[in-house]
Amino acid sequence: MTDTQWDAASARPGSIYWKRNLAVSLIGSFTTIVAMTLLLPFLPLYVEELGVSDHAAIVQWSGIAYGATFFAAALVAPLWGRLGDIYGRKLMLVRASLGMTVAISLMGMAGNVWQLVALRLFVGLAGGYSSGSMVLVATQTPKDRSAWALGVLSSGIMAGNLVGPLLGGALPPVIGIRGSFLAAGGMIFLAFLATAFLIKEEKSPARKQAAKASGGWKSIADKRPVIAMLVTGMLLMFANMSIEPIITVYVAQLVPVEAQVTIISGIVMSGAALGSILSASWLGKLADRIGHWPVIAGALAVAGLLLIPQAFVTSSWQLIILRFMMGMALGGLLPCITAVIRHSVPDSAAGSILGLSISSQYIGQVAGPILGGFVGGHIGMRAVFLGTSLLLLAGAAYAWMVRPMRKHQAPAEDDADDL
Repeated sequence: MTDTQWDAASARPGSIYWKRNLAVSLIGSFTTIVAMTLLLPFLPLYVEELGVSDHAAIVQWSGIAYGATFFAAALVAPLWGRLGDIYGRKLMLVRASLGMTVAISLMGMAGNVWQLVALRLFVGLAGGYSSGSMVLVATQTPKDRSAWALGVLSSGIMAGNLVGPLLGGALPPVIGIRGSFLAAGGMIFLAFLATAFLIKEEKSPARKQAAKASGGWKSIADKRPVIAMLVTGMLLMFANMSIEPIITVYVAQLVPVEAQVTIISGIVMSGAALGSILSASWLGKLADRIGHWPVIAGALAVAGLLLIPQAFVTSSWQLIILRFMMGMALGGLLPCITAVIRHSVPDSAAGSILGLSISSQYIGQVAGPILGGFVGGHIGMRAVFLGTSLLLLAGAAYAWMVRPMRKHQAPAEDDADDL
C-alpha cells in the first residue's frame, strides 16, 4: 500500500473504532505486562521452593528462568510481526493473550525448576501482546492522533512494569506464590476475552497484498537508523534486566528484616517504572523539539552514570531513589526508538521490522538476566552495576556518533505524517 492509500484508509469509516481499539489494547497490554513482571520479587524464592538450595545456583536459575521467556520471544517476534502484516494484528493479539493465559497459570503448578524454565519458554513463544498492540494502534489510528495514542499505550505498558513488581511483593504473603501465578493467568484471560470480542480491526486487502509482496528488510531505503535503534533497544533492555533478577538478593543484604525483603524488592523494581511514567511525556516533547537522537544518547549516558552509585548503596532507600532517577532518564527511550523505526519503514513492513526491534530488545532481556546472574553469583553484585554502566556509556557514544546529520533528517520527519 502506498502512503497516499494508507492516509486515505486512516480517514475511512472503519477508523471510528480506533478509540475502542486503543482502550482494549491499553488494558490488555497493562495486564499482560503485570503478569510478566509480577514474579520478579519472588522468583528466587520460588526457585528455592522448587528444590534449588545453593545461593549461587538460586541466582543463576533465577536469571535463566526469567530470561527464557525473552529468548523464545526473540526467535518468533519477527514471524508474528510478519503474520500480523498479512493476516491482521487482532489475530496476533488473540493468540498471544490465550497462550499467555495457559502458560502463566501452569507456572503455579510447576514441580521442579526445569518445568518452570520450560513454561517460561512457552510464554515467550506464545506472547507478544504489548508489541502487537503497538503495531495495531499505530496502523489503525488516524494519523493526526497516532502520536498521542502511542504515548497513551506506552504509559500503560510502563504502568504495568510499575504495578507488576508491587503485586508480586504483596500477593505471596496473602495467597501464596502458586496462587499469584493463577491470579495472573486469570487477569490475562480477561484481556483475551476483551481482545476477542471488542477490538475491531479495519481490513485492508491492499495492505495484505503489499505485505506479501514486500521484502520486509529489503523494502527499507536507508537501513542505518533502523540498525542503530536495534542496538539501542538491546542495550536498554540489557541495562534493566541485568539488575532486576538479582535485586531481591541485593536487597536482602541491605534489609535486616527478612519479612520485608520481597515488598522492598518490589518497591525498588517499581521505582524505575514510576520514573519512566513521569518523564516519558516530557522527554517525548523534548525529542520533538531537538530530535530523537540527542535524547537517546543523553538518556543512555545519564542512566549509565546513575548505575555507578547503585553499586555502593548502604540502605534500601538509596537504591530506590537511584532506580527512580534511572527510570526518569530512560523513560523516553522506547517511544523514541519506535518512532525512528516506524518513520523509516513502509506500512506494509511495519510489523516485520518492529518485530525485529522487539527481538533485539528481547536479546537484551535474555543476555541481561543470564550475565547478571552469573556475574552476581560468582564475582559480586557490584560488578553487575558497574559492568552495565560501561555498556550504557558505550551505547550513548555509539548513538551520538551514528546520528544522522540535520540535513538527512528531513525525510524521516516528513515520513512522520505517515504514522
